Amino acid sequence: MEKPALTDHEIHPLIAQRWSPRAFDSKLVETGKLAQLFEAARWASSCFNDQPWAFIIATKDDTVNYQKMLDCIVPGNVVWAQVAPVLGLIVAQKAFKHNGKPNAWGEYDAGQAAATLVLQATALNLVVHQMGGFDATKAIATFNIPETARPIAAIAIGYAGETSNLPADLQERENAPRDRYPSSSFVFTGGWGNSAPFV
Repeated sequence: MEKPALTDHEIHPLIAQRWSPRAFDSKLVETGKLAQLFEAARWASSCFNDQPWAFIIATKDDTVNYQKMLDCIVPGNVVWAQVAPVLGLIVAQKAFKHNGKPNAWGEYDAGQAAATLVLQATALNLVVHQMGGFDATKAIATFNIPETARPIAAIAIGYAGETSNLPADLQERENAPRDRYPSSSFVFTGGWGNSAPFV
């Protein structure tokens, strides 16, 4: 299923095609494609080029680690995420590598790495669903994440599946039109709340 964005202005097709479905196919993702995703993330921009991100990944053919990852996801997301062939955590380092000082931009930069990964996935005909619905405390204990890092999101990666395989309530959400606030509501000039004239 494709749900291209209905944009007010022309944007790159990769951005328009990207969306976050819950319907996954159980087909495994080729290891070469997985490597491409994380190579894309590797080249995201970051403050001081510190690259303060890490990804903890479990593929469905690694049944032990996949189950450990699934156990960190909240039940409402497990309903659909358990079909995805790849699950993971996005983790941000709390301090800069070069001087050990707190990195106030670490989570922002980890988000950029995730966004870059998602666009690469879209280019490879894969889909990614990012989730706040996971148990960070359990993830820290399960995967021995050090105190110097913080898990900030969970992700499901795979090929798009059939919406009809989802529970009825999720089918409705999956089939609902995509929507966004207009650019004029968040692009300002001259002061907060003054919409920029070009949007």
